[in-house]
Amino acid sequence: MNEHQDGGKRLGTWLKDRRAKLDPAAFGLPQERRRTPGLRREEVAQRANISPTWYTWLEQGRGGAPSADVLDRIARALMLTDVEREHLFLLGLGRPPDARYRKSGSVTPRLQRVLDALDPSPALIRTATWDVLAWNRAATIMLGDYSALPPAERNILRIIFLDPRSRAMQPDWESMARYVIGAFRIATARAGAAEEVAPLVTELCRLSPEFHTMWHENSVSEAPADIIKHIDHPVLGPFAFEHSTFSVDGRPDLTLVVYNPATPADAEKLRVAVDATLPQGT
Repeated sequence: MNEHQDGGKRLGTWLKDRRAKLDPAAFGLPQERRRTPGLRREEVAQRANISPTWYTWLEQGRGGAPSADVLDRIARALMLTDVEREHLFLLGLGRPPDARYRKSGSVTPRLQRVLDALDPSPALIRTATWDVLAWNRAATIMLGDYSALPPAERNILRIIFLDPRSRAMQPDWESMARYVIGAFRIATARAGAAEEVAPLVTELCRLSPEFHTMWHENSVSEAPADIIKHIDHPVLGPFAFEHSTFSVDGRPDLTLVVYNPATPADAEKLRVAVDATLPQGT
């Protein structure tokens, strides 16, 4: 059996397993006279709007390579979760599905505890559209008090281009802003969120001539692995941070951003500042 046939066999076996786990009653289908559990092949095919014969071939490992559109329809027909849908695409096409943007509203208490445990390193959780959802005490001290902003204004691009305090803290603001725009452009495209951020882009183009110019340069960029971010805090003075981003397990729409002090002196200075904000007795 060649690699293509083996992949088709794995896809077929997995489809058959998913189909067998579905309850016909949940779809308003009669349950009598069913020789095997789950939906029938023709019922899945009808829900996916594809040929019953071809769906049968897919389960038998001889249907050929399905298109992304067909896999999407099968995923909906089988009521797959996001993780199951991704697995279906990996089996059927050898790659994950194209990004499907999902609006994020909050983080779990578990994620907030992770952020808090990272003190005194500033850390935050951002969405695919670069809205800040959660942050720790060190981020409030070093980056700004996000809680003082309405949720709709907690956007990293909005802060960079419209907040004078944020601009004053960046030793090389123009280079940083140009890089951020390039990274934002590629991140939102990768997440399938281009339409979602269009109103923000339009607003920033209207309010910030610099954003308008940089956005229409159409540049894209990725963060180097060893990026050092410099911040000149108005009270605490200059800092250097190792800037790192991490995907959040089970939440592909979220990113953990960590600013790790680059030197022992930076770490100690920030630790003292964080400790000074803790309630007495903690």
